[in-house]
Amino acid sequence: MFKSGIFKGIGNKFVIAFVFFAVWIIFFDENSIVSHVKSKRQLNELKQQKEYYQERIASDRQKLQDLNKGKEELEKFAREQYQMSKPDEDVFIIVEEE
Repeated sequence: MFKSGIFKGIGNKFVIAFVFFAVWIIFFDENSIVSHVKSKRQLNELKQQKEYYQERIASDRQKLQDLNKGKEELEKFAREQYQMSKPDEDVFIIVEEE
């Protein structure tokens, strides 16, 4: 019964070697398909992080340029970010609820 049809090919040593090789390459090898998928996922995450940090760097550079423009810009930044005021001023903080 094993000598006919599909079972005849399974007993062939070349088929067995090919199946073993394919399983080894797909799952166990250093350069396996599984490791490629993990690496690709990690690469996409790192690209997203790179984009985020590039945007942050650009906004920080813009803030730095604004702060270096003069004393008035520095005072404006301090008032907005740290709720600072001059001695004769009152600061009102408005919290917007979403």
